[in-house]
Amino acid sequence: MTSGLWELVLKGVWVTIQLLVCSALLGAVVSFAVGVARTHRLWIVRFLAGVYTEVFRGTSALVMIFWVYFVLPVAFGWQLVPLWAGTLALGLTYGAYGSEIVRGALNAVDPAQKEGGIALSFTPWQRLRLILLPQAVPEMIPPFSNLLVELLKGTALVSIMGMGDLAFSGNLVRLALQESAEIYTIVLLIYFVIAFVLTRGMRGLEHRLKAGTGKPVGSTPDQELDRPQTTGVGGAVA
Repeated sequence: MTSGLWELVLKGVWVTIQLLVCSALLGAVVSFAVGVARTHRLWIVRFLAGVYTEVFRGTSALVMIFWVYFVLPVAFGWQLVPLWAGTLALGLTYGAYGSEIVRGALNAVDPAQKEGGIALSFTPWQRLRLILLPQAVPEMIPPFSNLLVELLKGTALVSIMGMGDLAFSGNLVRLALQESAEIYTIVLLIYFVIAFVLTRGMRGLEHRLKAGTGKPVGSTPDQELDRPQTTGVGGAVA
């Protein structure tokens, strides 16, 4: 390929990374907000969070991108640029999947830990911040790592809006060179490299978070039972 075509591919990589970061940040906020809401003591909060989760898990990310980019301007009279339309559609969609990860991890915390917080007269927010999240977040990292890779692959859907991401740029180069095998192989390798970096980074984050709780990475439930359990508050033994 010529230098100009390589530059086009590199610009596509940069657009993909921008979209990935923005939609991942939005998805993380949505995941924690909705996931925590699904464990709320008020049924109406749990119900509304559940409705959101089911709606966005039950719809296609591709159709959601179409809806945000083409329907919103008609319905509300304002048009999002492709980057923000893609961010909104992907962030809300993958945030719904992430909310289930958060809900499951919070519910998996030993009930005795929650009871310890109640015994110490902690408010619900204090129990969440000081007891539940420190123990639940390390368990969220592996499934969030998988979800992040899925989000990376989902970014290719924005090419339907004519957004110059990696998939769109790769297709333009293919049309210019009339060479499919070489170009698509290069695009696949670039996606793989980005995904590999993401998974290694998430693995390192998991190591750090579990080191803070005294749990070895990759420990099994049987191994956890053999370890002294703490309340997560002052290191007291439960």
